[in-house]
Order: sequence, then structure tokens, then C-alpha cells
Amino acid sequence: MVDEEPRGITRRQLAGRVTALGGALAFASLPAGPVSAAPPEPAAAGGGLPTLRRGSARRAGLLAGHLDRLVAEAEAFLGPSPEHPWYAGAVLLAGRGGTVALHRPLGMAVRYRAYDEETDTGVEFPADRQIPMAEDTVFDLASVSKLFTSVLAVQQIERGTLELEAAVATYLPDFGRAGKENVTIRQLLTHTSGFRAWIPLHKAPTYEERIRLVLDEAPVSAPGTAYLYSDLNMISLQLVLEKVTGRSLDVLLRDGITGPLGMDRTRYNPPASWKPVIAATEDARPPWSGLDRGLVWGEVHDENAHSLGGVAGHAGVFSCAWDLAVLGRTLLNGGGYGRARILEPDSVELMFTDFNTGFPGDGHGLGFELHQHWYMGAMATPRTAGHTGFTGTSLVLDPTTDSFLVVLGNSVHPVRGWRSGSAPRVAAANRLARAVPVRPAPGRGGRACWFSGMAGSTVATLTLPALDTSSGGARLRCALWWDTEPHADLLTLEATTDGGSSWQPVPFVTERRGGAPEQHAAGTATGWSGRVWHGLTAGLPAARGLTLRWRYATDRLYVGRGVYVDGMRVRADGRVLFDEARPADASRVEAAGWSRSAD
Repeated sequence: MVDEEPRGITRRQLAGRVTALGGALAFASLPAGPVSAAPPEPAAAGGGLPTLRRGSARRAGLLAGHLDRLVAEAEAFLGPSPEHPWYAGAVLLAGRGGTVALHRPLGMAVRYRAYDEETDTGVEFPADRQIPMAEDTVFDLASVSKLFTSVLAVQQIERGTLELEAAVATYLPDFGRAGKENVTIRQLLTHTSGFRAWIPLHKAPTYEERIRLVLDEAPVSAPGTAYLYSDLNMISLQLVLEKVTGRSLDVLLRDGITGPLGMDRTRYNPPASWKPVIAATEDARPPWSGLDRGLVWGEVHDENAHSLGGVAGHAGVFSCAWDLAVLGRTLLNGGGYGRARILEPDSVELMFTDFNTGFPGDGHGLGFELHQHWYMGAMATPRTAGHTGFTGTSLVLDPTTDSFLVVLGNSVHPVRGWRSGSAPRVAAANRLARAVPVRPAPGRGGRACWFSGMAGSTVATLTLPALDTSSGGARLRCALWWDTEPHADLLTLEATTDGGSSWQPVPFVTERRGGAPEQHAAGTATGWSGRVWHGLTAGLPAARGLTLRWRYATDRLYVGRGVYVDGMRVRADGRVLFDEARPADASRVEAAGWSRSAD
């Protein structure tokens, strides 16, 4: 349901195969280092790659206070959000490097036996039949299942049984009907095939007729010309994988991912013995559900996946938070975990590389969504990869900070209409992003720097005292760090010469170590800057009373990691007009919404 082994393929080999990208794809290595490095993780026993272990926030290089707030904010969504709970319960897992610093169950895995449509209330089980969440509670992952299908596809690309730019019809001739003859494997993985979002396969009477509906489906846009997220892409990919391997998708999952990684609580169609440890989903009845099934508990929630026998490329995988974190750690490791390897590093890089540069805002690697603030919150970067599931699940991986976040909620329990949006996911991601410290700029001599905060619908200003720059040649120098929601949240350097009646932007130049200078002619900065400090220089207007300020304005929806300013100094004619390092000068800075931060 739409929500929301052998040697790996090399970049050189892939470049020879990628013929339809028009030069838009540029490969970049995984970022070399985090904002503030976590303690190095020892190799796993036997010389393998890092594996997960439980540890403190400090051991993970995280700030414990923000992890505590992450939990407190998640608990709030057990209450009205705004009218009904966003979820009956959830399991949260967050960490960095090889350390899981937070693993917390909240609320109930099973609370309601039915939904009362007339009163819009949940009919609860007796207290002795309700089941609280536990760390190892198993969830129906819904569309997070697409990540497993994608990994399996990339494995076959590594092995040479699939070509990324080959037509799907090469492997599945019947797929070429209805104008789909040129749809490629890459277009399935990046949701650019032209398929519409969803069709009710479950209404067809047999499995064969359901598959025929997919094969007969005509694109709603020419392949490669638009981004449209569609379950049909991954169902088609499932058919391809099963055709080229001769094995069913559940067997491929076991042999290619869960078996090697020891993910023993991840599978399709969990057995009846698992039911007491599975979070219940929806009281599924028309008109809100396409099928009349009553309380869905221990079986896949998605109607189409259910009609396909519970094994589908787009939905149907059940898993727990720890197992998902193992998958995340594996990918952040470059495809290996301990002594097991499921992908080569170059293949993982493809999964985290944006193939959809022609569709701004719809960044997508092979299977993974990229840079999506709507559920990644302030963890979002051009390399942050993840996915959500309709039942209330999500996984977010940030290679820049080597951090990972799992939020598993049963948000369709008792009914899907009780929740909308992704507020709990965003809140958790914002807190984990804030838990990664940003230290004051090196070489600036200060123990703290100015921080804009991460609030939405806010205008925060940081104002210097009035200065006499009438002699000309005055320049501001400082260090600047910014990561904001692109275009929506704007940092502006501006000045006034009339006591604040009017403000004008001040152009500036920034330069990161090893990089070329970047001109900010409009006096603004927004979006992604690499989460590193930049040196800033700005020429200032000549005036007897010039007041400078930083103005950071955010919209109401999402925010990035925010803005930091450090070491502000204004000089003219060899004289220091203002120096933040001087206590007298620092005391004259007016901060509205900004605060001093040492982390």
C-alpha cells in the first residue's frame, strides 16, 4: 500500500551500462567523517566489520539529553495527536557507529479488538488480553519491505543476472505490453517507470489474474519522464527476480539477507506461534479497507500483498527494530556485517546515490528515498537514505554522521483514519540529529558558538551592536555552519543604517576547507552545506551607525539541523571594531531565538 556474494559491480562497469541518464548522475564517495566523530568502533570478532552492541549515548558520540527528549516526545503521540493517538504503541531504536544508544518500547502492541465507526472509538480488549510493546515486538513493515526487494535486485545486478539499464521485458516478455516495452530495471527501482501509484489487485479472483493486471497495466506517463511512487514497480521487480533466479521472493529474502545477517525475526508470513509478539494493525472492513477481514493481527495488512499470498515485492515483510538496525548497520558498513557480506561497497553507494536529479525533491537511489525532510526531519541530507511504511514504520540512515533511526509504530491500530502525516518520525529524527554534537569552530578559540535552534515557524535574530564603518573597508569575518530545509528555511545576513527601520541584505563569501569560495550575492544561505564549518567574509557598507544581524526564518513544516555562527569579528583600517572574543563586545550581542551552544 502506498504510504506514505560474487564480486560487486564497479563504477566503471556501471558507467558502461548506464545509457539513459543524460549525464545527470554523478557518483560521490560516502562522506568521510561525521559532524563530530563518534568513538572508533572495534572490528567484530574474527576481523569482520562492526556489528551492533548496546551502549551509552556517550559511547555512541551522542548527547544523552536529546535521546531522553526523543523518548518523551514520542510518548506524547500516544495521546491525542491532535484528536486520536498517532499510534497505540511504538518501538524506538537509535544509534551511531556500532552502538545502539536507545532501544525503547512504548504503549501497547495489541490494544483494540475492533473499531466503532459510529462513535469513532476503539473497542479495547480486556486489560488481561492487551499486550504491551516490547523491544522485540514484530511489526508489519508495509512499504519498508521495498528496501528488501531492492537489496535483492542489486544483488542480482552484482551477479550479472540483471542489468540496471536493461528493459524489464528482456527478463519478463509479457511485461512489454501496453507501452511498457522500454521500462528499465532502474526505472522500477527509482519509481520513474510511469506506473500509477496503485491498483486494487485484490479484486481479481485469482493470483494469475492479479499478476495479469500488473502486466497489462499501461503507464500514465512516458517511462523516465516523471517520478510517481508506485507499488506496481516493486511487484514487477518481484516477478523479475523470481523469473531470473527460479526462486520465490521469500526464499530469496532468507538466503540473501536474513540468513547471512542473522535476522531471525524477519520474514514473510510469520507463523502462528509468533502472533503474541506481533503488533496488531487494523480492524479492516469496508469502506476504509478493500477487504472485510476484521482485526488484522499476525497477517499482512496490505490488501494487495494479502491477495498475493503474503509475499510481495512492495509489502509483506515482518521484522523487529533490532533486525532493521542490523540491516541499516550493514548498509552503513558498505554491505557487510561482522564476517557476513550481502553487497559490495560500490553497490551500496548506488543505493545511496540520487538517480532522480531530473526530478527535484524526489531524490531516489536504488530502492531508497533520499533527502526527504517530511519524515527524515533534520537527519535529511542528500545522502540520507530511508523509507516509510503505511502501518507506521520507518528506517532512516545518515552516512554523514553514521547514525541510524528506527521508528516502528502500529499507527493503523485500530483504524487508518486516526493518524495522518509523519509527525512522530520527524520529531524523533530531529532529536537524533540534535544529539549529534556540533563543536565550536576549530581555531576560533571559543568554548561555545551561537546556535539558531531548530524550531519551525520562527524568526530568530542575532544582532551585533551599532558600529562606525564610515571610514570604509570594513569586513566581517566569522565561521558559519548551516543545514536547513532547502529554500523553505533561509539564513540572511543583513544590515541597517537607520536604527532598524529598514534592513538590507549583505552579500558574503563562504569557503570550506579544501573547497572553492562560494558567493552568496543575495546575502542568504539555505540547504545543505556538508555539515562542516565554513569561513565567511563580508564587505560591509560605510556608515556611522551600521548594525549587522543574522536572521534565520523557518516555515511551519520541517527544519534542518540549523545554523551555527562562531568567532564574529569586524575590522576596518587595521582596527578591530567588534570581536566576539572580547567579553565587553560579546555582552552587547542581542540574541532572539539564538543561544550559546558548546556541543
